Parts: sequence; C-alpha cells; structure tokens
Amino acid sequence: MYDYHVHSTYSDGTVLDAMVDAAADAGVEGVGFADHCNVSERDHARKYKKRFGFNLDLTYERRREAIEAVREDYPIAIFDAVEVDYHPHDEAAIRTFLADAGFDYAVGSVHELRRENVHAPYFVDLDEGERRAVVDEYFERVVALVESELFDVLAHPDIVERNPALRGYATGDHYRAVAVALADSRTVPELNAGRVDRDYGEFHPNPEFLSVLAEFDVSVTVGSDSHDPDALRERVPRLRRRLDAAAVEVVDLSL
Repeated sequence: MYDYHVHSTYSDGTVLDAMVDAAADAGVEGVGFADHCNVSERDHARKYKKRFGFNLDLTYERRREAIEAVREDYPIAIFDAVEVDYHPHDEAAIRTFLADAGFDYAVGSVHELRRENVHAPYFVDLDEGERRAVVDEYFERVVALVESELFDVLAHPDIVERNPALRGYATGDHYRAVAVALADSRTVPELNAGRVDRDYGEFHPNPEFLSVLAEFDVSVTVGSDSHDPDALRERVPRLRRRLDAAAVEVVDLSL
C-alpha cells in the first residue's frame, strides 16, 4: 500500500525525515508529500495563505531538493506532490502553476466556502436552510473541481462532515453527482483517514458515499492525510483494514 497524502514543514506538517521514518515503520511501499498550496490572487485567499504559510508555490523547488536527498536514505518510494486549494475563479492560475512545477501528481481540495475555511466556526451561526445551501455549494464545487481535469486526486471528498455545523446535510444526490463526474474523469478520489482518529471518527468518503462510488465503478487512491509521524503510524493500519472491507479498486499513482 502507498500513502499518497502526508504533509511536511513545507506546509503544516512535520520534517520530511520524521514522516518518511513513520511511513517505513508502517510498512507502506511509498509516501507522497502533498503539502498545502494556494495560488489564488483573490485578496482574502492571499491573506489566508500568508497567515497559515501555505506557500509551496514559492518553495517547491527547495522541497524537491530536500526530497531528492531524503530518497537516498530510504528504501521506500517518496513522491513530490502538492495539495492545491481549488476555486473555479483560480483555474487559470492553478493550471499554469501545475504545468510549470511538474509534480509527480497533484491533489485538489475544496477548503473554502463563502470566503471561509470549511472548518471555521462561522457556519454555527447559520440557520438550517443556510447550512444546507452551503453543503449544496460545497458539492457543486467538488464537481467543478473534478470536471476541471486539473488534478490527479480529489482529496477528502466529503470534508464538510468534519465541521459539526455542516455534518449530516450531505445527501445521496450529492454523492451521485460527484460519482458521475468522477466516472468520466481522470481524477481519482482518495480514501482519506484525516479525521478517523479525531472527533469525526470516520474516513472520507463516509460509508454511504463510498458505496455510491462503488456503484459507479469509481476507484480510489489512499491518503492518511497525516501531519505528524504518530498519526501516520496510527492511520495506515486502519486504512488497510478499511480497504479490506471496501468494494472498491485502488489506483496505483506510481505507475
């Protein structure tokens, strides 16, 4: 098994060597560093990027040199990847950046809704109708991400479930819309363990969503979404068990 989605100090994770050590301990065949990146020119997105340091567009060449050095010391495969925040207004900038950077693969994610991060407490103050509308917007944006054909991987396709204020509003119609788009796309959704050991306590996509993907013969890739070594060591065995119980094929991005 490969873990195609971990983070390093080039965004909000832990140093490269420590993460690769953990991946080797967990027995994966390879690990992919998909550090956060935002290339938007919109003012609020630029402020968010600076505040949280998601600047891989400025540092990817330095990280690439570091990955090359780390590869010399480990027997497992180490991938040079990126997780890019997607918004329809940013498609041209994303396309140019990815073409110029030449990553091993690119992960796309939707983190922004109504100019707020999907995890923000802002959504608690919305009434039920507005919350449903926000979740509708989220899945519309996920479909747009897939249809853009900018990315190899769709990250945590139901990330709205991580926010208790937005949890439970997703429907089978949302899942089917995403599955239809994925069935006609090169983009592959990931089985993501980023909240399996935290308050949400479930994988992305959730069991109902994963079943819908299986109905449409949509394959998945695998990402622990780990930001520290302990999380990686904990999540990889759980991912293995989840895959054993899931009726989906797993895509090997290394081919």
